[in-house]
Amino acid sequence: MTDAFWWQVENVSSFLDAGGPVLWVIIAVAAVIGFLVAERYWYVLGIFPRRMQHFTGVWQKTRNPDGKLARHERTALISQAQIQLRRSLPLLKTLVALCPLLGLLGTVTGMIEVFDVVTVLGTGNARAMASGISRATLPTMAGMVVALPGLYFCLQLEQQVKRSVEQLSDRLLIR
Repeated sequence: MTDAFWWQVENVSSFLDAGGPVLWVIIAVAAVIGFLVAERYWYVLGIFPRRMQHFTGVWQKTRNPDGKLARHERTALISQAQIQLRRSLPLLKTLVALCPLLGLLGTVTGMIEVFDVVTVLGTGNARAMASGISRATLPTMAGMVVALPGLYFCLQLEQQVKRSVEQLSDRLLIR
């Protein structure tokens, strides 16, 4: 059991070494994306339903729910809820968009390494060139592997936010 574990650790370590320093940055960005996605789901599905009850309670205390002031108060409550729901989404979208660009940076740095090998050793040393080529392709793959699920979760969270705002709007009806 422990031999298999250490073998996996060694494989992951060699994969990270082959990908170069850009791969470490992509992994760090992936960790931040994972944290932000988990935090937003926790807020939208766990915390916001209680906040919705608070907004509903504030709305029910409105004296004249038909008046112009009540319409402004309703709009303010919905806007406040929307701000709270969308809090980390712009950062999340930015990090997801950054992942393919980091992969491209890894491609460029890997190709520079290949050109350095060609300059020093010529094109006859395929083993030396292979290290640069793997350093070029692994970050590209990793950037896309992180970006695609990140994009999926961004879209899911935006839909959930939209549904939550619509539910709140329905609860805060003007009589």
